[in-house]
Amino acid sequence: MCAKEVESFEERKPRERKPKSAEQALAALMRLCARSEKSSGDALRLMRTWEVAEGARQSVLQKLIEQRFIDDRRYAEAYTREKSSLAGWGKRKIALQLRQKGVSRDIVDEVLASLNTDEQSERLADKLRRKMRSTKAASQYELRGKLLRYALSLGYDYDMATSAIDGIISDE
Repeated sequence: MCAKEVESFEERKPRERKPKSAEQALAALMRLCARSEKSSGDALRLMRTWEVAEGARQSVLQKLIEQRFIDDRRYAEAYTREKSSLAGWGKRKIALQLRQKGVSRDIVDEVLASLNTDEQSERLADKLRRKMRSTKAASQYELRGKLLRYALSLGYDYDMATSAIDGIISDE
């Protein structure tokens, strides 16, 4: 970069955002929701960053829900399916993330109850086998500890993690 470019780069100010009106926020959220699933919490968070008036946020959200652009149950089902099968997450991590996205506890519990426990434990066992190949441990005890921490970080419960680890280590 030459000196002139550096000066012009330093002089640039961050673009100032104008607050969006309720109509602008509704139109923008309709476009976003048409492209990908959004939760009600996502919509409220976006409207907060767009500085939509406090009172207008709930009315915009209500219109999006009425017109089925936002459906927390549909969002939770899609999110759970994706994170469970593609990312290999356990129920605890999925539940935590859905709660952070503003999905109600009832919907989260209902959607997670539909997950197949056998598929979850098989997915965990596969992930643990892959992890075991790349894990260096001085003893069996250390290996078990590392695998357990990994399984818990993926959101699986302790009992499922220990039984999967026991099965994998006994096979090896």
